[in-house]
Parts: sequence; structure tokens; C-alpha cells
Amino acid sequence: MRARLSDIAQQAEVSEATVSRVLNDRPGVAPETRQAVLTALDVLGYERPARLRKRSAGLVGLVVPELDNPIFPAFAQVIESTLAQSGFTPVLCTQTAGGVTEDEYVEMLLDRQVSGIVFVSGLHADTAANHDRYRALLARPLPVVMINGYVPGIGAPFVSCDDREAAELAVAHLVALGHRRIGLITGPDRFVPVQRKVAGWRSAMTRLAGVAEADLGPLAELSLFGVEGGEAAAGRLLDRGVTGVVCGSDLMALGAIRAARQRGLNVPDGLSVVGYDDSPLMAFTDPPLTTMRQPVTAMAVAAVRALVDEINGHGAPHSEYLFRPELVVRGSTAVAPSSARLSYARSA
Repeated sequence: MRARLSDIAQQAEVSEATVSRVLNDRPGVAPETRQAVLTALDVLGYERPARLRKRSAGLVGLVVPELDNPIFPAFAQVIESTLAQSGFTPVLCTQTAGGVTEDEYVEMLLDRQVSGIVFVSGLHADTAANHDRYRALLARPLPVVMINGYVPGIGAPFVSCDDREAAELAVAHLVALGHRRIGLITGPDRFVPVQRKVAGWRSAMTRLAGVAEADLGPLAELSLFGVEGGEAAAGRLLDRGVTGVVCGSDLMALGAIRAARQRGLNVPDGLSVVGYDDSPLMAFTDPPLTTMRQPVTAMAVAAVRALVDEINGHGAPHSEYLFRPELVVRGSTAVAPSSARLSYARSA
């Protein structure tokens, strides 16, 4: 015990007497010092005495789409960690095609008397879905927070990345490299983030690339989310002569790169590709992917704080918090082919 006290005291940078007082739950220790000793226990792998183990403040449901897209595990990891720091025990609910639905997960969570639910890219992002399900939860009342998606008239906090700005920044980056025929690849247009990306792309194409509104239609391809959807959409856009594409997700961008290579095109020399999310490992793809980074940590922490405030009766503002994306330039974008730049110069 003596040696262990010494190890803990050294790790926490306090005296052994202070460690002893904390372990025996005695008064006279400053809160920050007490926390330093407990953290030292955790770091060194010692089990906390039963009297010092924090009781869970309650369960919180976390409903996410499939984990195939690495951006969703990234959100889940930060949300779970932040909930745990606030004393809550997260309950992860992952949807898969043909598996348990969002509504079924909610029923399970209600049976477990959760204190609140965080929805990530759920049915709240789908304009074709019936959103009365959320009104029913709020009427119980049950605190909820929704990430990436927005429903007017729902009295809950929403946390989103600014999809419109993301598309505009991506187009601006490609225009600066000399591209003018810039395609858009994203998912079905019933989803709010997709609608916002389309609006941002259209605005930037007319304002920055000088493309007439009437000529934008053939440059946009709404496809299935995922690598396969991106590949199919990119193939159609390449047939129409695009030299750059803005994609609605990193996975779709990887599909676009695959389509280009199947046609003998080099990325980025033959086709520049911009993704969206900056999900884990995108810096290590071939080529490393230029992408629009979602501020996952900031968004997840804000969502948890809003939910905890709601649970504790300090209602967070029922509005949408928009977080700015960041352009991360890597190796999948380059100066437009000289033929494309020459063609634009002649038309100008």
C-alpha cells in the first residue's frame, strides 16, 4: 500500500497524506486536488474504492445510422466520451439496412427510461419522413438533440455543419485552380443536408464559375450514398466533360476516384475530387483526399452540453447551431487540365 500511495502521489503531484484523505473520502481536500488523485488512480490502472465510484446520472440514448461510414463512429466516440464525463451512461443504437428501425430503437430506449436521446443524421434529416415522432417525444417530455438535419417547428436544439458553405468553399477551391465544369455528386434530395449542399453549389457555380443557372442541371448527379453511388454518378459526369467534382461524402469521393481510374484518368491531373466529412483515414488514401472537414468534436460536445442542460432543467435555446466546415487541401485536387483552362479563356 505504501508503494501504491507513493505512485499515486507522484502521478497526481500531491502528498501521500492527501492521497490517503481522498481514498478514505475525508474532508479538507480541494475539489480539483481530489479529481487529480482520482485521475491518477485511473491512469495507473488502480480500481477506485467503491465509495468513490461515481453513480451514473442516468442513461442517454445515441441513435446513429450504419457504422460503415467512418464519420458516424467518429461522432459516436466523442458523444459517448462527453456523456460519460457528465456522468451519463451512453446507450449506442446502430441502424443497419433491414435491421432495427429508428422508431424501434426509441421504444427500446423508452423502456429503459433514458434521460434523453441524441439523434445523428436520423429521420429528422429526411423531409419525406413524419416528424410527429419527435413531437411525441418532446411532449412526454423527453429531452432530445438532433445532429445534421433540421425540422422547423420542433422545440429542440439542432446541431449542424453548414452544408451550404461547405459546397461553396469546395467550388471556390476548384475555381481557384482553373476548373469551370465542376460537377456535384451527392445523395437523394429529400435530405436537408443534400438540399443545402445543392443550393451552395448552384450559388457558387453561377457566382464564381460563371455558369448560367440553366446549364447547371447536367452537372449535378444525385445518387445513392456510398462508394458505389459516387462511382456511378462520377461516370455519368465524366461523360459530360467535368474536370472537377464536389462530393457529398468522403465515401462518394472515393467512388469518384475509382470511376476516374477505370477510365484511365489520373487523380488529380485528369479529375480533381473534393470530399466531405474528413472522416478518419482520408489523409492516407491514394491520393490523400482533399475534403471539407466537419468539426466533429465541437459539434458533438455542443450537442451533449445542450442535452445535459435540457435534462437538468436549464433549457437550451431551441434553434439550430451551425458550425463552419474547414477546407482540408490534400492530393486529390490540382490545377485544371490546360485544355479546360484554354477553353474557358476563349469563351470568356
